[in-house]
Amino acid sequence: MTQSIALFGAGGKMGARLSKNLVGSPYQVRHVEVGEVGRKRLQDELGIACCSVEDALKDVDVVILAVPDNLIGKLAAEIAPQLKAGTMVMTLDAAAPFAGHLPKRPDLTYFVAHPCHPSIFSSEVHAPGAPDYFGGVSAAQSIVSALMQGPDEAFDLGEDIAKTIYQPILRSYRVTVEQMALLEPGLSETVCATLLDVMREAMDEVVSRGVPADAARDFLLGHMTILAAVIFKQVPGQFSDACNKAITFGKPRLMRDDWKQIFDHQEIADSIERIT
Repeated sequence: MTQSIALFGAGGKMGARLSKNLVGSPYQVRHVEVGEVGRKRLQDELGIACCSVEDALKDVDVVILAVPDNLIGKLAAEIAPQLKAGTMVMTLDAAAPFAGHLPKRPDLTYFVAHPCHPSIFSSEVHAPGAPDYFGGVSAAQSIVSALMQGPDEAFDLGEDIAKTIYQPILRSYRVTVEQMALLEPGLSETVCATLLDVMREAMDEVVSRGVPADAARDFLLGHMTILAAVIFKQVPGQFSDACNKAITFGKPRLMRDDWKQIFDHQEIADSIERIT
């Protein structure tokens, strides 16, 4: 029996990616998009017509909420009364589920799936003429999935849908919602995005001190490649004594001693509260 999916936010930036990857899948997809621009995008690019919320939810098997984190709680509360017992509600981020924004419906299945995005070491990311930095087009990426509530056998369905909407897939990992929250916002945004932003500021600083802008950019991005390859053991190698000394003295200059506390439960909860 063909499983039906109601895809909310189907014409948005993320929803459109999902809509495209669901074309030709074994799932019967009902697209919901309130924005005129999004509806036009679906029609013009994929030949997809949207339907009403009522039609989308009628006896549906799975609901995917491809909407911003701060709208998930409100939307989930609005549609929950129309969902039959056993319906799977899928979100694309752990923030709203972790914050408790999903309705108290123990008879529903809650599933979370999030992309890892293609590795910086993937040759597919840099395909000539059509780079795929985000994933979901040509570069394979891994995914993480969590069954927040519902029967354990429901995980297989959720994972299969996740593999479909985020294809092509490199690897698939099962984690908990709490672990996914450690990964994002903790690891990917609070740490990685912040430090990358600092690195960009550092590049701008040396430019302000007279280094040619193109030289600074090429120097930084080139060193990011080889340094990351060694640090993450993509290639065998070791740093020079000078580099190791720079790290030893640089880390306490740049980082607080207690920085790892950003992974404490309350710190993650506070971060997610700001997001949602």
